[in-house]
Amino acid sequence: MAQHSVMSLRFPIGGLRLKGQLSGGGLSGGGLGGGGLTKPFNDDPEWHKPVDDSRMSSWERSLGAQQHTFPDWVEEWNRDRFYQLGAVGAAAVPASFAAFGPAAATPYVLGAVVGGYWYLGIQNINSKHAVSRNFPVLGMMRYFLESVRPEIRQYFIESDTDANPYHRQHRSTIYRRAKGLNDTLPFGTRHDVYSTGYQWVKHSMFPKVVPEENKRILIGGNNPDVKQPYSASIMNVSGMSYGALSDNAVLALNHGAKMGNFYHNTGEGGISRFHLEPGGDIVWNVGTGYFGCRNNETGGFSPDRFQENATREAVKMIEIKLSQGAKPAHGGMLPGAKVTKEIADARGVLVGQDCMSPYFHSAFSTPEELMHFIKELRELSGGKPVGIKLCMGYGEEFMALVHAMVETGIHPDFVTIDGGEGGTGAAPPEFSNRVGAPLIEGLVIVDRVLVGAGLRDKVRVICSGKIVTGFDIVRALALGADVCNAARAMMFALGCIQALKCDTNKCPTGITTQDASLMAGLDVPTKSVRVARFHKKTTDKAFGIMGAMGYDNPIQVTGRNVVERLSPTRSASLEEIYPTIPAGSLVSTHAEAPVHMMAIWDHSRLLTKKRMSDVGPASLSVISALRSEKFAH
Repeated sequence: MAQHSVMSLRFPIGGLRLKGQLSGGGLSGGGLGGGGLTKPFNDDPEWHKPVDDSRMSSWERSLGAQQHTFPDWVEEWNRDRFYQLGAVGAAAVPASFAAFGPAAATPYVLGAVVGGYWYLGIQNINSKHAVSRNFPVLGMMRYFLESVRPEIRQYFIESDTDANPYHRQHRSTIYRRAKGLNDTLPFGTRHDVYSTGYQWVKHSMFPKVVPEENKRILIGGNNPDVKQPYSASIMNVSGMSYGALSDNAVLALNHGAKMGNFYHNTGEGGISRFHLEPGGDIVWNVGTGYFGCRNNETGGFSPDRFQENATREAVKMIEIKLSQGAKPAHGGMLPGAKVTKEIADARGVLVGQDCMSPYFHSAFSTPEELMHFIKELRELSGGKPVGIKLCMGYGEEFMALVHAMVETGIHPDFVTIDGGEGGTGAAPPEFSNRVGAPLIEGLVIVDRVLVGAGLRDKVRVICSGKIVTGFDIVRALALGADVCNAARAMMFALGCIQALKCDTNKCPTGITTQDASLMAGLDVPTKSVRVARFHKKTTDKAFGIMGAMGYDNPIQVTGRNVVERLSPTRSASLEEIYPTIPAGSLVSTHAEAPVHMMAIWDHSRLLTKKRMSDVGPASLSVISALRSEKFAH
C-alpha cells in the first residue's frame, strides 16, 4: 500500500473544532472515523448556524475582525466598575493599617494610590471627554498614549527612511556633521536603487577639484545699478523670523553664518538686535507686513524706515517676499500678547499691538509696479542687490513678472523660489499640504522662463525646500539654481529633535519658543560652531560630487548630469524630464521656443497690468508646455 504523507491539524471550522490527520484519503481521527470523514460537512444540519462568539476569547474573535476593537476587560470597564474597585481600595486602606500598623510605609503608599485613583476618576467623570467619562482612570491611558505616539514612532518604530518631514537618516547625517563626528556610511547604500524615483549623478573617469575661487556666486554683478554686489555661498540660512525663533536660536544661526561666511535670511519678522550682534551677513526679508520698514499709522511701507535699516553694514541684500512654500498666499497675525519689547523693536510696531501680515502687498499690485518698487528699494539701500521670493502658483503669473522685466528694463537681482514642501512654525494643514508647487516644478519654471526671456545671466536663482545633503544642492543646481537656502536643516544643526511643537511655545530644545527657561537650554557658543560645521561639511560634499562629475565650477552642472529612475527598467536625465529651451527664444524671432510655451508666454503679457482673476489661467501649464513637444509620443 502506498504511504501517504500525514500532517497534524488543529483548526476551527465554523463553531466546530477538529483535531486529526490529513492524509491521502482525507481527514481521520478525532472521532470522525479512521478512514476519513464519516459524512460531508454539508450534510451536517448544524454547520450553517451562526457561532455564539461570546463563548470565544477576545483574541480568537479578533482574528476575524474587520476593525480594531477593545479587549474585553476594557469594554467591560465602566463607572460602576470604577466605583466597585474604588470601594475595595478604600476598604483596603484601614485594613492595611490594622495589618501592618501605623509605623509601616505600606498603608500610606496604598492610601496615596487609592486617593489618587479616586481623584483622577472623579475628574474624568466630570470631564468633557466621552472616553474619560465612560472609562474613568483607564480612559486616561488613551490620551497618554496618543501624546507619546510621535516619540514612540520616532524612536522605536520608524525605519531610517520612512519618517516625515525628515527621516532619521537625514537627521542623523546633520547631527553627526554638526558635532564633527564620523558621517560615513558602512556596508553600502540603504536605498533601493531600482525603485521609481531613485536619483543618481553621472561621474567622470577624469574627476577634478573645485578651486576656492569657484565656490561662491556673485549676485548683482551684472547690473550697473547695483553698487554693492554680494558674493554668496552655495548654501545659506533660509528665512526664519525672530519671534518664531528664540533669541538664542537667532544668535546662534547668525554667529554660525559669520564663522562659515554664509548669509542669514531674517524671515519677514524684521531685523532684530539678535541678528545684528554677532555680525553675520544678513539678507533682509521684506514681507507684506513691512516689518522694520513699516508706517505704523497706515501699516504700509515707509521709505525712511526702510533706508535706515537697509543701509546697515550687515545687510547685504534685500528680498521682497511675495509668498512662501509652507503657506503661500496666506497672511497671519501675531497676537499682541506675544509682542514683546524685543519683537516690537524688530518689527517696528508697538508693544502689545496685534501684528498683521496681510495676504498681499500694499506697495504694489501689478508686475510693473513691482519692478518699480524693486528699483526704489535698490536706490534707497545704496545700490544693494534686491530680489523677490515666491512659491510657484500660476506659471503664467511669473511669466507676467518677466514680461514686466523686459518691458520696463528693471529686473530683480535674484529670484528665490520656495518649494511647497517648505516648513513654517504654524500653518493651516490645507495650505502646508496642498497649496503651492513643489520645489522642482517651481525651480524649473523660473529657470526656463528667465532663460527664454534672455535674462538668466542677469538674474540669479536661489532655491529653498528640504535642502539637506550635498546631493540635494547638486540636484538643485542641475535644475537651474545658483544658490540654495536651508531652514529646517539648520535647525537640526542647532539641536532640533523634530518634536513638532513649533506652534506651542514649548519647543524642548529652545529653538522655536519665547519661553526663557526653555531658551536657556540652547547654548549659543556650542550651537554656533555646529551650524558652521554642518554648513562646511555639506558644501564640501557638494563640491566633491561636482568634482567627481568632472567639473571644477558649479555653473557647469546641468540636468543631463542627474538621472532619475522612471520604472525598474527605464531611466532618464533631468534634462530629458524637464527640457531646457534656447536662450532668448521667448523674445527673439530667430530662436524657437516650444509652441505651447510660446502660447502661454503671449497669454501672460495680459497680466503685466492686471490680475489673474481678470484674465483667467492659460489652458496648459508651463511644465506641460515644456514637455509637450519632446514627449509628444
